[in-house]
Amino acid sequence: MSETPKTADLIVFGGTGDLSMRKLLPALYHCDRDGLLAPGTRIIAMSRGGLDDADFRGKVDAEVRSSVPVDDAGDRGVWQRFLDRLHHVTIDISGEDPTGWQRLGALLAGHEERDRVFYLASPPMTFGPFCREANRAGLVTPASRVVLEKPLGRDLASARHINDEVGEIFHERQIFRIDHYLGKETVQNLLVLRFANAFLEPIWNSLWIDHVQITVAETVGTPGRRGYYDHAGALRDMVQNHLLQLLCLVAMEPPARNDRESIRDEKVKVLESLRPITGSEVDRFTVRGQYTAGESGGVQVPGYLDEPDGTPPTEASHRVETFAAIRAEVKNWRWAGVPFYLRTGKRMPYRCSEIVIQFKDVPHSIFPGSAPNRLVLRLQPSEGIRLHIMAKEPGAGEVALKPVPLSLSFAETFSGRVPDAYERLLMDVLAGNPTLFMRRDEVEAAWRWIDPILREWESQSMLPEPYPAGTSGPAGAHELVDRSGRAWHEEDPA
Repeated sequence: MSETPKTADLIVFGGTGDLSMRKLLPALYHCDRDGLLAPGTRIIAMSRGGLDDADFRGKVDAEVRSSVPVDDAGDRGVWQRFLDRLHHVTIDISGEDPTGWQRLGALLAGHEERDRVFYLASPPMTFGPFCREANRAGLVTPASRVVLEKPLGRDLASARHINDEVGEIFHERQIFRIDHYLGKETVQNLLVLRFANAFLEPIWNSLWIDHVQITVAETVGTPGRRGYYDHAGALRDMVQNHLLQLLCLVAMEPPARNDRESIRDEKVKVLESLRPITGSEVDRFTVRGQYTAGESGGVQVPGYLDEPDGTPPTEASHRVETFAAIRAEVKNWRWAGVPFYLRTGKRMPYRCSEIVIQFKDVPHSIFPGSAPNRLVLRLQPSEGIRLHIMAKEPGAGEVALKPVPLSLSFAETFSGRVPDAYERLLMDVLAGNPTLFMRRDEVEAAWRWIDPILREWESQSMLPEPYPAGTSGPAGAHELVDRSGRAWHEEDPA
């Protein structure tokens, strides 16, 4: 965690929405419980809800308290202290009704010296208008920062437009583009594993690594969210940000320093080294799918087109992908010839986010039955690191080999609760540390690589390949790795 920041005002636009109630407020409570919020720090929710402070505190007490530990008198005291930090302002972002901005201004008045963080837990089309109205109301100070939730646009052009709009009001050093995957403990440990242990660096290259797999699999579907997902899809929703960020951390060169810009500089170099996938190569190196009815968790579930939603399926519903797989290449000296397989999907057999580093086999094996080593970094559901090595099974007679894991489970190894990713990132925002947040050039480099794939998919008449819910994706995804004699790593985290 970062050092305890100064007293601040954290203004959350969309403060009564799902992200705020399910992630941000629980994370802030845990930070408060751990003594990481400075005295006097306030959390101000902004929404169209028409709530006053008491109404909002009652809503949080009813909806958030059950998801956080409030077990003893000490916790109950912290919970009350946390509730006392909460305020609510009803606001019209269009600017047609300025009374909400005036109420927010009155609440902030007299505290201009405080760090002021605007957290936009809202759709990306609101980012520019919010920043303009906040500035017009005189609320943006030199000590202000703004946090932008993903997705940042739908393509390179829209991402640039949003960046331009926000950049008119805030300097780049004040803009924090958040990807919560970068706050996960395993992701942080990936950097430590690579750059604080000398034995890995000599083999972290194409001479010793056969390929890399990055998987983000979800068991959930999209009930009630098809209207959003029709215009997002797996490539925009997961690959452009989460998976490419993980790829960057695996493939980046050692930074000169662990400082605010060196790590981000190296990540941009990786994105700029990705081999473009264009034209007919899109069909060869990418796969898209959409789940149909099937069995998930022992329960029959509907297909994407039949998920309960307020509106019937549209043409976009038939064309959107709920699964995406890509064979990527990083064209530099370290990684030449090493494929990076990226995969994400909904209604998969189990929930799992992991990075698999598959090493090459030994140059000459003297033991039958040997298998290559594998390093598995599990981000969820149970964070940890497993190095699979070959060992001899006990017993007399012929030598029999068995792959066994050397495991590091964070929950078992380190005492105490493993903090949620948002806790780390929120504290970094309050401390003004942008290391784990995306810079403008990084976001736009990712979109430059994704855009040709999106354009080719959208120009094709072919629909996404169907796969039954509860399975590991369409057949084409398995063919993608089968063609080179490889296979997806399939290991139920349970």
